[in-house]
Amino acid sequence: MPPQIPHPDPGTPDTRGPMRYLWWLVRCQPWRALRGSLLGTAWMIGLSARPYLIARAVDDGLRTGDTRALALWVAAIVVAGVGLSYLGIMRHRTMTFIREDAKARSAEVLLRHLSRIGAVLPRRVGAGEVSTIGGSDIDWTAQVLTLTGPGVGAVVAYGVIAVVLWSISPMLALCVLVGVPVVGLVVGPLLRRLERAESVYRRQQGALTARSGDIVAGLRVLAGVGGRDLFARRYAARSQELRAEGYRVGAVNSWIDAATVAIPGLFLAAVVWLTARMAVTGDVTIGELVAVYGYVATLIVPVWFLLEGSHQLIRGRVAARRIADLLNVTPDDVGGPGRRWPDQTPEAGRPEAGRPEAGRSEAGRPGSVPEARRPPGPAAPDGPADLHDPVTGLTVRAGWLTGVAVDDPATAVALADRLGRYVVSGVTWGGVPLRDVALDEVRARILVADHDSYLFAGTLRDILGAGADDDDERIGAALRTASAQDVVDSLPAGLDTPIDARARTLSGGQRQRLRLARALHREPEVLILIDPTSAVDAHTEARIAERLRTARAGRTTVLIATSPLLLGRADLVAHLSAGRVTGTGSHTDLFDSDPAYRHLVARGSEEAYR
Repeated sequence: MPPQIPHPDPGTPDTRGPMRYLWWLVRCQPWRALRGSLLGTAWMIGLSARPYLIARAVDDGLRTGDTRALALWVAAIVVAGVGLSYLGIMRHRTMTFIREDAKARSAEVLLRHLSRIGAVLPRRVGAGEVSTIGGSDIDWTAQVLTLTGPGVGAVVAYGVIAVVLWSISPMLALCVLVGVPVVGLVVGPLLRRLERAESVYRRQQGALTARSGDIVAGLRVLAGVGGRDLFARRYAARSQELRAEGYRVGAVNSWIDAATVAIPGLFLAAVVWLTARMAVTGDVTIGELVAVYGYVATLIVPVWFLLEGSHQLIRGRVAARRIADLLNVTPDDVGGPGRRWPDQTPEAGRPEAGRPEAGRSEAGRPGSVPEARRPPGPAAPDGPADLHDPVTGLTVRAGWLTGVAVDDPATAVALADRLGRYVVSGVTWGGVPLRDVALDEVRARILVADHDSYLFAGTLRDILGAGADDDDERIGAALRTASAQDVVDSLPAGLDTPIDARARTLSGGQRQRLRLARALHREPEVLILIDPTSAVDAHTEARIAERLRTARAGRTTVLIATSPLLLGRADLVAHLSAGRVTGTGSHTDLFDSDPAYRHLVARGSEEAYR
């Protein structure tokens, strides 16, 4: 059964380094870690009790022929075995709770942080990196906490056995005290090599996972343009590179695994050979010979745990470093030009690896960052205010429906990012620098909606962002404006029909209209739409344009599009060419006076739009 986290809030992780993060996981459950250490220590020390009992049975019972003494010692051995079994069960159970608690806690803080940073995430971390961190890295990090139980017990048992052997023979004790550190020195270089190989492997694995996600998401498009084979070949080539790197990691792992078994075995053989020589010379008794063999054989268990723990610590450090790096991505750290998440390859950092569009609409939910976590800054405008972008020279008038025709799609997306504060820029809002306004205030009042933003799985009501207190009339108004009522009517259970992730069962046009309805249902103060009708037919587009103007009357709306049907309904149209505003006016005025604008929106059929 999974452990119960003591409080709903998993706490604030220490992300100043991988070891600090691991120590934070331990500090979150101190009593359980202490119990695991006590049980692990008792179990390890208990293992060394049986060789002593066997030695007493040999010396006091077998050698002297004392049946009663032999029976007593045998009974003690049985009782010790039962006690060790109980301790082993409780130790394993406690350590399982510790590891599961660490997994749940890491998953909780990651989920909380990812929901907080919103659309910043795709610009800093590829989707494959997030998937890898949320899966195997969390698991490897939790495995390190085994050191708090058997790891502590192994160190204590090592010292206890050394003291016991000292009472039999100081020479044997010195062999143990010196031999175990030598074992660590032999395995140490392999562990450092493993850390380097693991870091490279995990980074490449994340990049490949991102590529596979991109291919699957765009498979239909790739097939349509004949690019499926090209991407398949590229994926296969990267997969071969990852496999080769995996072989290198596996080779180091195999040497470590072999050393974990072979070195303690050789150590045991050397100590037993030395003890046998001492028994021949009469320095130790037969019972003591048996006891030494048992002690050293028992010592293999803590030595194995120490080596295995070191192995886990290396992997856990790599995993904890990646988790800490992800947790250090802050909402305001929107990654300026040239910035990249640590250890991220250029491949994984491309837009294909983590589409910016996948998070904007959902990231616009209010309260994404608690105000208590932000430093005080300039207050946002009390009411509707103009937005001004100094990069392009565009001014968005408060309460107007502003159309923006851009000759470059990348410039259009960059403009939306600045106006929605998804990048640091000089945009002002009512004269106040937008970058200085509290982020939760920006997200609550300004919404950027892409035409292909992500649709999560759930009922249609959930997808539209409607809560239990939302009446169907308000939802219906948003659906009508987006001309999406027919989508609801076609579903068996209407708004309560379950829809899979990305709404793959719906057509492209249906999905786009639902995205528009979702944005309209939010009723933000400022709504920035990027090509909201690119996948619908002309008649539907005309209806949406007319209804959108009515629904958003008196509220600031920005339409970034090149559709003359949309731009024709705008109060003001700005034409952006080469990244700057080259003309403003009504759609008709620009169409007649600006040849570049006319060519952009007419799409080769200029006569049809005169």
